[in-house]
Order: sequence, then C-alpha cells, then structure tokens
Amino acid sequence: MKIFNHDIMMSTLDTSGGIHLFSGRAVGLSSPGDKVQLHPDLALDWPCLREHYARIGLAHSHDIIWQIDFTELAQQSPDEVSVYFFGHAFEHDQSCARVLQQLDSAWYKVVQYMNSKNNFVKLAHELGVSVPLTECFSNRAELGNLEAFPYPCYVKLAVSDHGVGIFRCENSAELLEAIEQFPKDKPFQVQAEIQASAFLNLQYRVTSQGLERALVSEQILDGCVHGGNRYPTSHQPWHVVEPMAQWMYAAGMKGTFGFDVAVVETPAGVVYLAIECNPRYNGSSYPTGIAERLGVPGWCSETLHTDCRQLADLNLEGLEFDPVTKTGVVLVNWGTVQAGAVTVLLAGSPEQQADLSSRLNQQWSRQTVTVG
Repeated sequence: MKIFNHDIMMSTLDTSGGIHLFSGRAVGLSSPGDKVQLHPDLALDWPCLREHYARIGLAHSHDIIWQIDFTELAQQSPDEVSVYFFGHAFEHDQSCARVLQQLDSAWYKVVQYMNSKNNFVKLAHELGVSVPLTECFSNRAELGNLEAFPYPCYVKLAVSDHGVGIFRCENSAELLEAIEQFPKDKPFQVQAEIQASAFLNLQYRVTSQGLERALVSEQILDGCVHGGNRYPTSHQPWHVVEPMAQWMYAAGMKGTFGFDVAVVETPAGVVYLAIECNPRYNGSSYPTGIAERLGVPGWCSETLHTDCRQLADLNLEGLEFDPVTKTGVVLVNWGTVQAGAVTVLLAGSPEQQADLSSRLNQQWSRQTVTVG
C-alpha cells in the first residue's frame, strides 16, 4: 500500500493559476488499496474521472483523502510514500519540508542537491558526463565580462521551474537585461545554445529491486516549456547519464526521477549532451505510468485547452481509449479542466495520435458551455 500526495504547490511557481489542481495526476498511477490525497476542489470531477477509468480498464485507488496536508505522510515509511517532489524548492511552507526530512533525510538531501542546475553541472564534470558549455555563478556580483560569453546563450536560475527564470540571449545587452531580473543573491548559470535535433527525457525508478531504467521519450517543447512527450524514440542514450543516476542512487535517491538530454547531429555522428536532472516526477512520468499499466506500445502526451470547466462537459465520444485496440484518449491531468486545460495521453501510431489530437480539438472547440 502506498499513499500518494502529488501536490505541487510547495515546489512550483504559480504563473498561470490552477496548480492546486495538479494533484489529480496521481490517480492514474495508483492501484486499488492505495490512498491518494487530492485537493478538495477536485471532488466535483471525481465521479466522471472514475467512470472514465472504469470504461478504459484502468484500475486505481478509490480511497481518497480530500486534503493535501503533508502531515498525512508523517506516519508512513519512506517506501510507502509517493510525492511529486521530495524536497523544498521555493520559499513555501517549511512544515512540509520538515515532514520529508524526518521521513528520509538522505533522499531529501540528494533531491535538494540535484534540483540545482549549478550542482548538476558540477557533478557532471566530476563524473565525466557530457554537458553543454556552461559557466555557473553564485550571484550577480560574480559576473565578469559579458562579451566573453558565447552567443546566443541561455541564462538560467540555478533553481527554476516550468521555464520560469530561463531566458535566451542573442547578445550581451540581452544577457544583462535578463540577469537584472534575477534577485542579487540567487545563483544562476550561462549556457551556450546548442543546435539540437531533439530533446529526450530519460526516466529512472528506484524500486525494491534497486535502480531501474524506465524509458526514453522525446520531448515536445513550446519554447523552454514542456508541452508533452512522445514514445517510443530511436534514441536510447542511457550511457550518458548512467554515472549520475548511479551516484544519486548511492546517495539515497528513491522514487522516480529523470534527465533531459539533447540530441546533436554532427559530421562525426550523433552526440548526446545532458542538460539537467529532474530529481522528481516530471510531465512525462504520468503518461508513462498510465501507458505502462494499460499496455500501450506507442503514445504521445499533449495539453489541450478548452472552454469547459468540468469533466462532465468534455466530449470524448468515439475517441476514448479502447483496451482491445490499445488506441484512443486517456485523461491524465484531468483536474486542471477547471482552469481550462487538460493533459491527455493519445495512444496509437504517430498517425493515429495526430488524428486523435485533431478530432479532440475539433470536438472540444465545437462544444457549447453553459455558465451558471
């Protein structure tokens, strides 16, 4: 039995509203007998979600705790706990961090260390993991000659989230403007832009059997922001990040974590460069877990926008996942419908995925929503 609390409010900046609704993603990863903590605002859509999962054959927990207080985890062992992020990223409620530290201090420490992009680069150099040309700074006062940097480049806060605190700079003036938006005492890095043909997400899991490779998916990006993933991919560069994954496991890492890796085509062949570590669940983890449980061999995930504000108004007629053909639409991040967006898994061949996405957009855009 596990207790899932995948609330992200302690570790994510709320730039668009609705992050309190993300805890619903954990339902698709749970099994009967587990407990799942959900924000009470999700109760409205819970019956529709439950019916959807029943129709597609996805067994899950029905034991819901309608509050997201981390103190619910305090009586569990670390092996019985599943959280989105076993750490403390921003200046939020310190009591949550104390609960996690008391549960497993080693796990907490390795997550805190690897959540810094500067620490990631430092460890990569120590372990011989290939990364783009990067200079790290503890604060703005350390910044030297701006003309010495390669352009274009990216400037990134050492601790950033969902693309916030990441800027592309064409020249020194843009670099200075970007850096002046950072707090004076916050660490950051300047990284040379690379001409990547693709970006990958490599996921690992720590189970009772030890460190396990989960899968490699290709990222679908909207600028610097994660927009979805596609599986399978021909690239399998596990050797690039394996030393770092082993280091994290030895340091006490548990649960699910992943790495972003760039694919660079050169005259001498393909080069893989590690970009960062996500010492937590990431956007690909949820469709990955659901696809694995449903036996889906090919899929992509996508976040679609809608005028609907409850699941009962979403039209999935003719598109819902068929457990026999292994094709169709599965709701993943469903609670965010209340904020006008839903993340779905589109199961099938690439052609079927494109068709599902097109038809889903058409059906949702044709819907009339009654307010009141």
